[in-house]
Amino acid sequence: MSKIIFEHPVKLLDAIGQSLGPTEWLGVEQSRIDEFARATDDHQWIHVDPVKAAEGPFGVCIAHGYLTLSMANKFLPEMLQVDNTSMGVNYGCDSVRFPNAVKVGQRIRGRGEVLEAECKPGAVQVLIRVIVEIEGEARPACAVNTISRFYFAAERET
Repeated sequence: MSKIIFEHPVKLLDAIGQSLGPTEWLGVEQSRIDEFARATDDHQWIHVDPVKAAEGPFGVCIAHGYLTLSMANKFLPEMLQVDNTSMGVNYGCDSVRFPNAVKVGQRIRGRGEVLEAECKPGAVQVLIRVIVEIEGEARPACAVNTISRFYFAAERET
């Protein structure tokens, strides 16, 4: 895993086109899928009923698409760190796609690219494409353009 450290949010302005990651692999087990189902009240059989899912189109349970999307929030800080900030916030997402399903027991990881960066009042806003890859699969599980804002740390008087 290779995390890129930006010394200050303004350094993101020079990072357009910068590749990020990959992260370490993460196993997607039925327990994680079940916890997500409980948290979101999405108990569709294709996610939580291994017996019925065995007869379904994938032959096993699959992760919720939104569970896969939420992994961008795990993978982003594993790919980059922005120092000298008061906080970083998720501002939104653009262009979310789920080209492939994550089957229970498969492993996923994140890979990214800085697409845009611009100054905002007291912050730098950055658009990062996060690709959630599935080990051994040609098509990724998720492709999302995340929007983050990194607010400048207050300057300390000396």
